[in-house]
Amino acid sequence: MDSSFLVSLYLTDSNSGLARGRISGNPRLWLTPLHRAEWAHALARAEYRGVISAPESRQFYTEFTADQARGLWVEVAMPEMAFETCVRLAQQHGPRLGPRTLDTLHIASALELGAGRFWTFDERQAKLARAVGLRVRESTGRRNPLPLNQKNVE
Repeated sequence: MDSSFLVSLYLTDSNSGLARGRISGNPRLWLTPLHRAEWAHALARAEYRGVISAPESRQFYTEFTADQARGLWVEVAMPEMAFETCVRLAQQHGPRLGPRTLDTLHIASALELGAGRFWTFDERQAKLARAVGLRVRESTGRRNPLPLNQKNVE
């Protein structure tokens, strides 16, 4: 998954229903240090813009920690070759698809972890995921939720 999917699980937005529906089957989702960093920034940014209050931000952290304790998140290190793969993806697909660095790094991590599928709500990232062979399930609407799966980890 990417951070757009993670954020939509907690902060209500137009993709929250899809995100919450996807985890209803109790998948186990990989969580890298990049996810944690983007999650912290997303909450801080939402609080800064007045979208959520400080108590709400603390509640989202509590919910995230509870989900972590129940095993929703499988914490993994950034794969050793993720940054090199990110560079390669930028060289191969950047001129045609225009992916952003952190989006490409999420996909590079998924590839290095051996994923076959990827969850995101970012259409540009979805295009890159398809281009590198990750399975993308189409959805209605303007963005695509994409599952990430290796064995029993999604």
